[in-house]
Amino acid sequence: MKLIATKQGKADKYDSLRCIRKDGSETKTSMPRQGILPHDLIHYVVETALGYEYGFLGLVAKGSDIAFAMEQSHDVQNQKNVRQTIYAEAIVESLQAQLWSGDFNIDQFLVGLESACSIRGQNAPDLRSIYPQIDLYDAVLEFFERWKQVPFHGHIELEM
Repeated sequence: MKLIATKQGKADKYDSLRCIRKDGSETKTSMPRQGILPHDLIHYVVETALGYEYGFLGLVAKGSDIAFAMEQSHDVQNQKNVRQTIYAEAIVESLQAQLWSGDFNIDQFLVGLESACSIRGQNAPDLRSIYPQIDLYDAVLEFFERWKQVPFHGHIELEM
């Protein structure tokens, strides 16, 4: 799937994400500016780093409309969610808290992850095969630096 993240005008409060699936169908959404890398682009970093096929963007790639995939990944009552969908959302939420604090603390990250998963009725994922600070947090910061270089009305194209 191709992702086209477009930075809108300087005064705009939202940027946009357009997803074009391999079959040519597409869906799009607005991404609120939040002072850090947009939430949906953090999903890109997390899901590619962990090889998730059923995270938020994985659901979109498989044909879900973005609004439906977003609803599914945020619905704590939906026990039909696959674990990767829940894990991806929980990891992104915990990473966002770390990004807003301006520093990575592994203990706080793991507590946030445990809490976000628990709310969704799941145990936290086993992340022992990666280095969360390097593979997730630092990767998000690196991508954010790239995103900041995109001019207004410019875009980044990504492949999943």
